[in-house]
Amino acid sequence: MERLSVLKTYKLYIGGAFPRTESGRYYELKNGKGENIANVCLASRKDFRNAVVAARKASGGWSERSHFNRSQILYRIAEMMETRRAQFIEELISQGISKSKAEVEVDLSVDRLVYYAGWCDKYTQVLSSVNPVSSPHFNFSTVEPMGVISVISDVKNGLLDLVSVVAPIIAGGNTVVVLAAEQYPLSAITFAEVLNSSDVPGGVVNILTGKRSELLKHMASHMDVNAIAYSGTSGEERKLIEIESVENLKRSCYIDENWNDKGAQGLKFIEMFQEVKTTWHPIENIGGATSSY
Repeated sequence: MERLSVLKTYKLYIGGAFPRTESGRYYELKNGKGENIANVCLASRKDFRNAVVAARKASGGWSERSHFNRSQILYRIAEMMETRRAQFIEELISQGISKSKAEVEVDLSVDRLVYYAGWCDKYTQVLSSVNPVSSPHFNFSTVEPMGVISVISDVKNGLLDLVSVVAPIIAGGNTVVVLAAEQYPLSAITFAEVLNSSDVPGGVVNILTGKRSELLKHMASHMDVNAIAYSGTSGEERKLIEIESVENLKRSCYIDENWNDKGAQGLKFIEMFQEVKTTWHPIENIGGATSSY
């Protein structure tokens, strides 16, 4: 008797757990031959709201972690991805990507995590400054994380795009809610399984699967989201984001990169999601000498 295969249902990743969508909806993901290879949850607006609540709850603790500890955690993610390299490659191949391209994508994803792990305890020194002022004050500018970031993953890659955008955001102390590419959702949820088995606190990264047409407007308009990272090229979607993000002055960051380029990484991707805070510190003049207090 021919055995029936048991297809995996790829659930959402919210607050460090793997819930099914509250709507009960899913879609069948098919390969190039038209064969169903997985059942994937269709996230609803309620799922997104739940993810934002989880991200906001985790935001304070994650931003207050030492920069060196965040570096350790990102490196741990890279370690765990390396151990599941074969699984990631197999999933990318099942979604229509050639074996050679899948191997390159997985290896670049691991390398990118290691790269941003190295930046975690260095970017504040590079981006901060002591400013010259014409008054008896010290003037310091330093960077701080923005908070909760919505991420719209590109449709070109199932894994590399997601890692390339998420890694610098969380390296900078932010938390994220990601909408995975509808055509390539498998690697996104497997990446969530890697996060769950690493040292990443629940809620720092939340990953949804579903239709961009249903969730994009809500992700851009949500009042408790501080910024939105859009990795795509659609002019209509960019216009929608601009309109919907105005009400709470949400920062809109458009990232159009060839992620397969080894140079598609850098400090600028951390800086995009940082706010500059400036402090004035008075200097007291005592007997011709100056001192701060």
